Amino acid sequence: MSQKIDVSIISSGANLADARLHRLTNALLRQGLTVEIFAPGNPADAPAITQAENGEFYPASTPLIVRSCTTPWTRGKGFLPRYIRSRTFVFRARGKVIYAISPEAFMPAYSWVKLRNLLSINNSRRKFAVDLYEDYIRLLQDRAWTKKYFGLLGVIAKSDTRSALWAASRADLTTVADIQVPPFDAKNRLVVRNLPDLSLLTDSGERSATTRAIYIGDMRRSRGLAMMLDVAEKATRWEFDLVGPIAPADQEFVKDWIASHSDDAAGRVRFHGKLPPRDAWKFAQGAWVGLSLLEQTPAFVEAVPSKLYEYMAIGLATISTPLPRCIKLIDASGGGAIAASSDDVANQLENWLENPKDLDAVRTRARQWAKENLDSAAEYGRFAQAIELLTQN
Repeated sequence: MSQKIDVSIISSGANLADARLHRLTNALLRQGLTVEIFAPGNPADAPAITQAENGEFYPASTPLIVRSCTTPWTRGKGFLPRYIRSRTFVFRARGKVIYAISPEAFMPAYSWVKLRNLLSINNSRRKFAVDLYEDYIRLLQDRAWTKKYFGLLGVIAKSDTRSALWAASRADLTTVADIQVPPFDAKNRLVVRNLPDLSLLTDSGERSATTRAIYIGDMRRSRGLAMMLDVAEKATRWEFDLVGPIAPADQEFVKDWIASHSDDAAGRVRFHGKLPPRDAWKFAQGAWVGLSLLEQTPAFVEAVPSKLYEYMAIGLATISTPLPRCIKLIDASGGGAIAASSDDVANQLENWLENPKDLDAVRTRARQWAKENLDSAAEYGRFAQAIELLTQN
């Protein structure tokens, strides 16, 4: 007899190492739900089956099942394999709740659940849920590829995204990563912020003898890639660990930068590629500072990067660019500094290097603010209970 599945997570875009995928999956497992994940990537990078209890980790009471990409068409990168995955994953899903977390999978999942329920296959009714990481319409304004072929790709992408939002607004549950993320007219909308899941993080602990800053997340110019490399040239007494995938459009830029700075700066910057969260955050141990240098693009101007919460939770001082909500967060917590340019960032790093007691005070305030203001257990608990309720109806 096949095992009953409570939730099928459909991730045709984000791979198994995606941090939000890990946070949401862990919350569902801790709620006692059985989860299957359809996503590209290495199965070894999938969420670990653990739950926090009294500060330690134990095997979860319910299993996690990782469904692989079975054909070259679904394993590949690019738009075509992604769209094929969004369809084939939906049809293979066996969960009571089909939870699509990639926008191109929203409409197929919505249509399939509606059709299946109409036909009442196996006398079982499915529920349809979605998760939106960010404002995808605004995100498209940041992407250069949308302007190719006289803007045709952008027109197609925007049309598909609007269709996805239409389906998302009609889901049995619509979760969004922040308050500014649409759709706002969803019939059952729940904000699930990217608050820290401490089971995925490594505490910074004592500062190491090496003055070191870290960045963890996707890397592209709009996320501060060029600024971080410029900072590395100017803050000559600092080392940098940059963890995350480099956008294809910026890979040649990084390659050229490394080749032209091999005598100094490139030797102090280490690129580690995309890693699952537990491996990525190991670089935080002994680090002094966390960087978050997003540009004021349409997609980011109203955002709070999840890494700000995570840096504070593990006792790192943060340097952030002056996005409005980031300024408020840094001011409220006292856990970092705002810097508008690479010169400002480099100067702040040098200031903290010369005044380590000031830096330690910032790190202490950051940790204390996170402890008092970020209730991750409650946030993810509400989410998991909302999903569990769908499995019971």
